[in-house]
Amino acid sequence: MLRFLFACDSFKGTISSARSAELLVEEALPFFPDATFSSLEVADGGEGTVDALVSALGGERVRLSVANPLGRSVEACYGLLPGGTAVIETASASGLPLLSLADRNPLITSTYGTGELIADAIARGASDIMLAIGGSATNDCGMGAVRALGVRLLDEKGVELKGMGSDLARVARIDLSGMDKHVAKTNFHVMCDVNNPLIGPRGATHTFGPQKGADPTCVDELEAGMVSYSSILAETFGLDVSTEPGMGAAGGLGAAARLFFNAEIVAGVDCVLDLVGFDEALAGCDLCVTGEGHADSQSAHGKVVSGIAARCRAADVPCVAVVGGMNADAITLFDCGVNALVPTVIDTSSIEDALAAAEDNFRLAAQRMFALLSIGKKLGVTQ
Repeated sequence: MLRFLFACDSFKGTISSARSAELLVEEALPFFPDATFSSLEVADGGEGTVDALVSALGGERVRLSVANPLGRSVEACYGLLPGGTAVIETASASGLPLLSLADRNPLITSTYGTGELIADAIARGASDIMLAIGGSATNDCGMGAVRALGVRLLDEKGVELKGMGSDLARVARIDLSGMDKHVAKTNFHVMCDVNNPLIGPRGATHTFGPQKGADPTCVDELEAGMVSYSSILAETFGLDVSTEPGMGAAGGLGAAARLFFNAEIVAGVDCVLDLVGFDEALAGCDLCVTGEGHADSQSAHGKVVSGIAARCRAADVPCVAVVGGMNADAITLFDCGVNALVPTVIDTSSIEDALAAAEDNFRLAAQRMFALLSIGKKLGVTQ
């Protein structure tokens, strides 16, 4: 009897990790009626991390109203796990999907809402906070988040700044005297899926700014501001982290967590896979199906598909990835252990149409995949 394991990342803003598994089971059954199916909710330290860990480990989801990237009220959610650990997603309060394409502008966005989630978790007694910092709409180097915890960012005249992207170049002094005293008593771990530094050609601004709405002029302004603010950070903390891997994650929130929270930076996907028991679930399986919203050059570096594929290769289990879309760079996933890539979008269409039809396209991709797998079974390729 064949055994399948389904473990996809969420397809940003359309299909959750849990829903992708349900769809895969529905489409696999006609082709493999005697097979057994198991599934895990997984994530890489970005959107879907709270759902994955609460589902696997228990606990509760805490909902509250916080500021979205533009300062408007939004209901966000984080997880409280057994033992006093909180899991907080930047994407829930400060994520790119919270904004329309027209509203995306990293000069005026802030991570303040993420800081509000941290403050609430601390107030509820969390002693360990895991920050999943993927998917942000911000490039503020975490200034908004630390402001929500009592830090004051002052310009050269001593006027307090709001802490959005355009304020980076204006910060002359950081006042830590009002920061929540409980922060120092809390253990922080940052789940990070990228190794980009804070500044430079591979830094937060140049690499991720354009997808957050920054045009070339905006990128130049933000990078100049990030360079300036990083020097203020180095002066304040006596430590320059601007070139360290991962500091550019979430528009520089990685650097803020490292300095203000003394956070440990950990690989997001490996942390999640270990916590949900992926290796144990994979043992004895004949095939693993994973997936993500878009496969490209970034997919091979700390994303769910590459992380799962590497573990499948080590366990000698074939791995197929169903992806919302892909470009030519996606073939680098074959080097990570992916055996086949199946895109869901098969016709040229706008992003809006692809997102609206995400579930139907996913079903069609699953049907194509399982049809091909069933041919392999008939030919004796699989056992």
